Amino acid sequence: MEMHGNPTLNKRFLIAIGITLAILVAEIVGGLWTGSLALLADAGHVFLDVFALVLSFAAMRLSLRPADSRHTFGYHRFQVLAAFINGATLLLISFEIFREAWARWQAPEPILAGPMLVVAVVGLVANLLVAFTLHEHDHDDLNTRSAFLHVLGDAISSVGVIAAGAIILFTGWYWVDPLVSVLIGVIILLGAWRVLRESTHILNEGMPNGVTAEQVQAVMQTAAPGISNVHDLHVWTIRPGFVALSAHVVLDDQALSQAQLAMDAIKSALREHFAIEHTTIQFECDQCNDGALICTPTAAPATLTAHDHDHGHADAHDHSHAHATHDTHDGHVHTASLAPVHA
Repeated sequence: MEMHGNPTLNKRFLIAIGITLAILVAEIVGGLWTGSLALLADAGHVFLDVFALVLSFAAMRLSLRPADSRHTFGYHRFQVLAAFINGATLLLISFEIFREAWARWQAPEPILAGPMLVVAVVGLVANLLVAFTLHEHDHDDLNTRSAFLHVLGDAISSVGVIAAGAIILFTGWYWVDPLVSVLIGVIILLGAWRVLRESTHILNEGMPNGVTAEQVQAVMQTAAPGISNVHDLHVWTIRPGFVALSAHVVLDDQALSQAQLAMDAIKSALREHFAIEHTTIQFECDQCNDGALICTPTAAPATLTAHDHDHGHADAHDHSHAHATHDTHDGHVHTASLAPVHA
């Protein structure tokens, strides 16, 4: 993969970062000038948007680095790490907004509603401009989509600040300012929760959302004739849109050419049903363990050889495998053991 990536997307990210920085400066100055907590709360959200945009841009660039001998899956996890850091920071900002809003609720302070409205309107227009800048690519890149949603959340916050400014201007109800601040804090908190939940799930090697191991097993077992069982199944997410799978597939006794047809059918079914492209499949004529769908690792034995498997029985069985290689879509060659011989 080329390191320069998408030049148009790179340029749009830099434009979005520049505009958002200008919004941040305007809202901080405006919030301090007018005394509006709602404006400062929105500035906190904008700061996190700058942080999110910079992290997303950096992660996008780093993820373009090719796989190497130390990182065989490449550097795609940088995008997930960026999302996790962004979510954690959003969480802290929301709690700080709640704390300050409570203090303002107990002791309301006078606010310059007119200037507050002007700054909020400028912020809304700028946020919509940034959202438009990123929107063209948000449908085909999850990293860009997350940045787009952050900016869209900012636009919603700006609408809240405008509403608060208008109410204060015509009624003098200063308590509306901390109330709107709490609503903005809730929006930030919900966004932080979603980002943290998804990034933690991926970092914990979780399966794609909406997919279960039982569903994958059923699709694999019915992909071709002669498949009697699927076990030791592992499915995990490298980053959103990049899912990897490894499994042991037990075949009836058959010719090697038939095994290749079964391999092709399984890969095609996984691609069609779950968009799983990166697979490592080991064929067996007999189960080399208890046949459990999900393999739970046990404590490692004192000594291990390259092909010894600890079965948890009184005696360990040494397996020697006849190997066949299968090319995958991505140019990798995976070895599938076809005939385990129990010694």
